[in-house]
Amino acid sequence: MNDFKAEPAELQTEMLAAVQRVIASGWYVLGPEVQAFEQRWAEDCQLPRAIGVGNGMDAIELILRGLNIGPGDEVITTPMTAFASVLAILRAGAVPVLADIDPDTALLSRASVERCLTPRTRAVLLVHLYGQVRDMAEWQILARDKGFALVEDCAQSHRATLGGVRAGGFGVAGAYSFYPTKNLGALGDGGAVVTRDMALADRVARLRNYGQSERYHHPEIGMNSRLDEMQAAILSVRLNWLAGYTERRQQIAQRYRAELKQPAIRLLAAPQETAAHAYHLFVVCSAHRDALVAHLKAAGVQALLHYPVPMHHQQTCLDMRRDPLGLPASEQHALQCLSLPCHPQLDDAQLDQVIAAVNSFRAI
Repeated sequence: MNDFKAEPAELQTEMLAAVQRVIASGWYVLGPEVQAFEQRWAEDCQLPRAIGVGNGMDAIELILRGLNIGPGDEVITTPMTAFASVLAILRAGAVPVLADIDPDTALLSRASVERCLTPRTRAVLLVHLYGQVRDMAEWQILARDKGFALVEDCAQSHRATLGGVRAGGFGVAGAYSFYPTKNLGALGDGGAVVTRDMALADRVARLRNYGQSERYHHPEIGMNSRLDEMQAAILSVRLNWLAGYTERRQQIAQRYRAELKQPAIRLLAAPQETAAHAYHLFVVCSAHRDALVAHLKAAGVQALLHYPVPMHHQQTCLDMRRDPLGLPASEQHALQCLSLPCHPQLDDAQLDQVIAAVNSFRAI
């Protein structure tokens, strides 16, 4: 699903030079490398501010805390996501509420969210799952009319756009992860908050650093969640390659959409007309998933499941409040979803192999 060892030697040389630059500087935390990357990432996201933090989960928590969302407040999100999305809400002290997904996209259903709204709803955490951004005008209208904050989980949507607007630019703020497997990945953990709300940006910048306003002055309780200089320098290098890598992911996805002729699988909805899908993952659904996975493995093709256990089936989330009509679309998707290789190091011969393997499957 990923092949970091196949990355170009030029990229590896550039990263080594960045690491050496940090070592030579003698400055390892919240220094010039972080500042430079924050500026570049804000520009790439077409927003005025980016704040580097420890990881993507912390980015969500810091946004919620920056908005004074905490005990007694409800935050609606999807059960079809990484556990970190829900854990960030819990760590902020708020109450997660699970709404169902749209089966055609696997994204959060607005109708389900509306059924989950209560007077205690303070935010909706919208996860741009798999790298797709959809229907954002409708989400903005709902947030305005119902009075909640729209927070974007952009962990899988680096450089995804809709109508020319990048992920993270639709709501009050966006949370990015730079975990190594992400479209823009560090060589360790990392994350960022992006926003056009300058007051929120300033508060997040304080909260990530013990709540410190100036050295030795802590006007509020913060946390330790700082993007370090080494990872920032590496991310600045890798950012130079992101556009080309994203284009390669899109080329792979276009071939899948054109050439997969397998009646035992269902493709998710194609991107909207003005959208650029980042294709962090290329996901299909199959009622014969286990047999298909075994078939692909025998053909030398790796496939993974993202995510086979929805949040409300996690041991720690069994009593979590949810859509009163249940979460049937999420449960069905979790049983059938399957991710095919879609990383930028996948060459055309390997792509041919994946397509041939999928098309040769025969459901019994």
